[in-house]
Amino acid sequence: MPSVDVVIPNYNYGRYLEACVKSVLSQDMHDVRVLIVDNASTDDSVAVAERLAFCDPRVELLLRPENLGPHASFNAGIDWARADYFLLLFADDFLVPGALRRATSVMERDRGIAFSYGRDVAIRGDAAIPDIEAQPAAPPVTLMTGRAFIERFCRLGVFQIPGPSIVVRTSVQKRAGHYRPALPHSDDYELWLRLALHGTVAELDCIQAGIRSHDANRSTDLWAHQILHIRHTAEAAESFFYHEGRWLDGAETLRRRARRGIAERAYWSAVSHALRGNRQAWKLLMLAFRMAPATAVLPPLGYLLHRPDTVPRMRSLLTKVLR
Repeated sequence: MPSVDVVIPNYNYGRYLEACVKSVLSQDMHDVRVLIVDNASTDDSVAVAERLAFCDPRVELLLRPENLGPHASFNAGIDWARADYFLLLFADDFLVPGALRRATSVMERDRGIAFSYGRDVAIRGDAAIPDIEAQPAAPPVTLMTGRAFIERFCRLGVFQIPGPSIVVRTSVQKRAGHYRPALPHSDDYELWLRLALHGTVAELDCIQAGIRSHDANRSTDLWAHQILHIRHTAEAAESFFYHEGRWLDGAETLRRRARRGIAERAYWSAVSHALRGNRQAWKLLMLAFRMAPATAVLPPLGYLLHRPDTVPRMRSLLTKVLR
């Protein structure tokens, strides 16, 4: 049986922490460890963490006396990990039953897989974790080379991947290294690109994790201000191609393709905002023109053909506009 180490960074998420940890401990895996890294929370997080560790020896604690920022928690977890597989799970998210077994089973069959991910279920606010239909023990799996994974990002300028579902081969995580503090909001994007340099990527067609959205999410403000999210995505791409990605064959071509993909994403985001009467539309359009001047002359229709979610997104947008 493979082993899995799960790191749970926490800051003032005491109200979610127990459900998150129990979603890991209840997995049908024998060899699982949990490390809760608390970043000097001011709520009841420490009391909750200590109770969980007292009740189950698989739970370990790193309780910081001062807040060192999220990257210190992420990277301490990477240094701590020694199992076959590694997962970073935020304290307000959770795993679906059987998630670890499904992911590790796929990766055990193919040792060339660097990491795997699945789909997610969304929860808003403080709602209870819903009953989730049992997922198949052996879900359909799509494999793509690491290069294909990177190229897809370059075309789309975005990752449509639920982070809490990503299970990484620990040896790959160690080679890829730490999260970069210079990227406060797109560090995960940049690290996923680095991980893809070390092997194949597996996409599981099943629900693997739950993501809770609320006002305290570090990503909530970015999604509310789409232009910030797009700018941070561009910074992640530039960082990747300035560092490890520079050694890829055709790296400069890929870097330019990523810049164009991000610009085309900004263009269509501007169109979407304009149709909804959002004042961000003009800023997004100007960003697209600066990054890819050709979009000022010719709408990037090809971008829509590459995105698998184009039709449902357009249907949803038109429905809202007509209403």
